[in-house]
Formats: sequence, structure tokens, C-alpha cells
Amino acid sequence: MKSSTTSHARLLPFLILLIALPAASAQLAPVRRMPFAEHVEKYDNPPAPPQKIETSPRMISQFGVFTSYQANVDANGQNIIGDAANECVISVDPTNLNRMTIGWRQFNNVTSNFRQGGWGYTTDGGIHWTFPGVLENNVFRSDPVTKSDETGNFFYLSLQSNVQQSFFCDDLWRSTSGGQSWTLLSGERGAGGGDKQWFTIDQTNGPGHGFQYQADDGINCSGGGVQFQRSTNGGVTWQAPISIPNSPVYGTLDVDTNGNVYVGGEGNTFYCERSSNAQIGGQTPTFDRSTPVNMGGDLGSGGINGVGLTGMLFLAVDRSGGPTNNNIYMLASVIPSGRNTTDVMFVRSTDGGLTFSAPHKINDDPFNPSKWHWFGTFSVAPNGRLDAVWYDTRNAANNTDSQLFYSWSTDAGVTWAPNVAVTSAFNPLEGYPNQNKIGDYITIVSDNTGGNVAYSATFNFNPSRSQHEEDVYYVRVSPSGGGTPTPTPTASPTSTPTATASSTATATATATATATATATFTPTATPTATPTPTPTATSTATSTGTPTATPTVTPTGTATPTATPAVTPSATPTATATATATATATATPTATSTATATATPRPTPTPRSQLTPRPRPTPPPRP
Repeated sequence: MKSSTTSHARLLPFLILLIALPAASAQLAPVRRMPFAEHVEKYDNPPAPPQKIETSPRMISQFGVFTSYQANVDANGQNIIGDAANECVISVDPTNLNRMTIGWRQFNNVTSNFRQGGWGYTTDGGIHWTFPGVLENNVFRSDPVTKSDETGNFFYLSLQSNVQQSFFCDDLWRSTSGGQSWTLLSGERGAGGGDKQWFTIDQTNGPGHGFQYQADDGINCSGGGVQFQRSTNGGVTWQAPISIPNSPVYGTLDVDTNGNVYVGGEGNTFYCERSSNAQIGGQTPTFDRSTPVNMGGDLGSGGINGVGLTGMLFLAVDRSGGPTNNNIYMLASVIPSGRNTTDVMFVRSTDGGLTFSAPHKINDDPFNPSKWHWFGTFSVAPNGRLDAVWYDTRNAANNTDSQLFYSWSTDAGVTWAPNVAVTSAFNPLEGYPNQNKIGDYITIVSDNTGGNVAYSATFNFNPSRSQHEEDVYYVRVSPSGGGTPTPTPTASPTSTPTATASSTATATATATATATATATFTPTATPTATPTPTPTATSTATSTGTPTATPTVTPTGTATPTATPAVTPSATPTATATATATATATATPTATSTATATATPRPTPTPRSQLTPRPRPTPPPRP
């Protein structure tokens, strides 16, 4: 994202400018593929003058069974009017899943581009958040990254710079109080690193246990290109940087159960780089395996996110201990060949990064080259389940308003559950500070039953500016239970029945949907219940995907359940009763009913063809 004047001139020939966007999104910024020449993480505004703090009730946004809770709130739990917060990273205490922290870029006033290291914490599973302030007042910070270790300590790696832009260095903070307070471990700018840094912690039982590793995008403390650094004492000091082969940037890194470190990112194509000896404290880390990876496209910037990225590359390793243990997964929102918008693409390696699968598209909406599926990110649960979330414009007539979507996989990413909308739509182009973007990423951390998501959205309205504000939100997603993701049906009652068939259900049944379904119900107007065990009514449901939900029939008559059948969406109950059908429900049918329905499975995404890597010369060291 940042580059010097010399690197700007060097990289400019590689820019691929946007072919005209469709009319619906013509107001968006130009889209560029990698590499970029935007120098955006710069200290270009002083802090905004102090102003009177005004508040409004915090936002709690309900969408179906999903509840999003605002995190950047004041000491009284109220929304702060006139600020902005984005680029949020969440960490969860594995010893107490109710304790979490989110780090973000805090803009105290949108009239200034000056940003600081904001954070919030929760002790009740994300329902209530406390925002104590920023890491250091009036210190320019960006690119927050948080992690937790296996004992519940939180760490916060933060990029720092000054008005002269004389350095781009990181420092590392630690919290032993669940994110309530932070201590600077590394000293000011003592963690080295640089722009768009990411880091991870070795939590295996090998010789590298507790080691911390980070990688940056080449605009860094040392000026030595894309680099890797290691701390062997919990982040207090950091060893001299090592150049990463093929210069992969805008990515993340992780550790397998054998202590091998993997770095993912995009160079002239995507790469997975391995260091097997970084875990040996007495040795200088080297990278002994470099694997080019076809992700089905390239990272991009601009378009729906102003001057920001439309996605990063996320790499994560399965440490479940089961048959998928040490699988390496990579996911990114990429611009496919011939397109100017993004899809969420996924690959996996089952052989330690030697080879990777063909790219698999996770967003399952019908192909539409004008739609955006951006800010894709994912996490691997301790039991090996994969959870992915992203922003999506599939339902927006203006192709701008975005919703958070969710999908999951229980077979190592071979197949993914039908996509589920998690939030109401929001306009990501509102609430900008002087820097026009809603950050560069969102994140998710998974446990065995679901995922904890930190994301930015513009649900709060600021009447003084006549637009919405960028704020940070927490939402829980899960295939079942808790914040259960359910299909979002569209119901259209009508007095004209359209189908009749027969089936019998005289039981109490409970089912959970694993699909996105659209259902249209047409029951007979004002059905009347009768106290017989065979009520009749007519309704028609059309399900899309492969749902396993049980439609609910709730007659107002009386009958006795006699069985527990598996009711599938291949039938629509018909009863003289009050009929209700939902994709995820607990049903208590007490009668014999008749029904008919049709199910149309979603098409299986076709892997994209292998792309020819675009050449990109390795830039010389930055002066």
C-alpha cells in the first residue's frame, strides 16, 4: 500500500487500470491489480482539534438470528458521534471464550486523517464492549494486528510513523488482563517490521514454543525489502530481519504442529514460503520451500473501497490433530482474469505446501461480473472446521451496499455450505475520514462451535453530516446453535393455493439449516383449525441449495405426537391450520398433512483455469 516516489515510478508500468465499471458502480474509484503505487499509510493530517463529545445509543443491529454489537463505544457504552473506526482484528482468550479484544484504527474526528491505535474488550462474549481509549494519545498508528497465546495473554502489534515519514516501524504490546490494559514490551518502534505487517505465535510443544514471527510488505524499518522477523522472548526483542523469497506481500503467516512457519502473500503470483528452522533459536531462519500458488486471480485495490485494498491473502494451518492436521489453507478476495470485481477464492495443501489444489470459489451466487465479494477472511477451528466471512453486494441494486456473508466447510474446504447473509446492508462509502476507505481487512477467530467476527460497518447515522459513520462491530456466526446462521427466506402470503400433495408428520421435530434458502409460501387465506388429527391447508415452498431444515407446521387443533420423522424440504406441509415454514426451526406438527415442494440445488463452482504469473521485478532496497 505504501511506496516511495522511486518505487512509484518503478511499479507504475505494472498497473492495470480499470476498464469501465458498470453504470451501477460508475462512481467507484479505479480498480488496480497488484502491485499498487498508493502511499496511503502516511501522516498527512495533524490530530483534529478537541471538540465536545456527543453520543447516541450504541448500535445493536439485528439480522435474522444474528446480532451485531458495536465495539467502539464510550465509557457508558454509547456511540461516539463524529469519530470513525475501521481495520479491525479480533483475538479470543482460549481459556475463557467470553474474553475477547479487538484492535482497530481510531479516527477521533473524521475531519482529520490522523489515526491512532484503538482497542476494545469484552468479558461477556461480545454483548458489551469497553473502549478505554488508544494505546498512546497523539501517536500516529495504523495496521493493527492482535493475537492471543494459549494462556490467554493478548498481544497487539502496531505500525507507527511520524509527520516526516522518516520511519515505518512496529512496536508490540501485551495485555495480561483480558485486553483491559496494555504494556509496551518492545519499546517504541522496537519490533522492527513495517507497513501491512502481520504476526503469529508458535503455540506448539516444539522448540519454538512461544516464538513470535512477523512479515511486512517491504516499506519497513530497515528499508530492506519484504522481510521476516523473529522474537524468541515473547516479543520483547526482535532479531534482525530476513528477506523473504519472491517478496510476497499483503498476506499472513501461521505455524504447523511441527513448528514449521508458513508465510503467504502475493509477489509476481501468490506464494507459500516455508521456514523449517525458524523454530531453532540458535539458527538464523532460512526459507527452504517456495511454492507458487494459483488463487484464481490477483489482489486489488480501489473500486468499492476507495484507496484501500479489496482483500488480503489469509493463510492458516489446521492443527486439529485429526486427518486434516497440518493442512495449509489460503483464502483471498481476488480479481479474476478479465474482471474488475472480486470473488472469494480458496486453495489447500495436504502435503506441507509442496502442492496446492485448484482455486475454489466460495461465494455461490450466480455469476455476475459486476458484483463484489470483498474483504474475504477465514479461520480454522480447533476441530478442523473452516469458517469464512466477507462483504458482498449480491443483493444490492446499486452494487455498493454490502452485507457480511458467511460460509463454512467441514471437509477441509472440498465443499462449502451455501452462503448465509449475516448483517443488514450498509453503504461502505459513507463515514470516510479524509483517507477514503473502510480499512484493508476484517478478521474472524473460530472455536469448535462457531466464529467470532470483527468487522466495520456504517449502521449509525450522523445527522450533522447527513451520512452514516464507520464503526467496529462484533458478531457471532456458527453452523448451529448460539448465533445460528439461518437461511433468510422471503415469504409472500397469498390466498391462492398452488400445489397439493400428501405426506404424514405427527411428531415433534427439530432441524438446523445448513443452506441459504429462498422460500415463497402461498397458504390458503385465513385457515381454520379443527380439533382433528388431520388438518388440511395448502402452501408451497421452493428451497434453493441443499437445506436440511424441517418446515414448521403449527396447527391450532389438538393431536398427539407419535413419531420423530426426518422432515425434508422436498415437501410442503398442507393443513387446515396456521402454517409457518422456516429454514431453521423447531416444529411441533401434530397432524397428518399433505405437501409438495421443489428444490433446486445450487451449481457447484467450477475451478478457474491456471493463471500465468505476471512478471514483477524484485524492487531494489528502499532508500
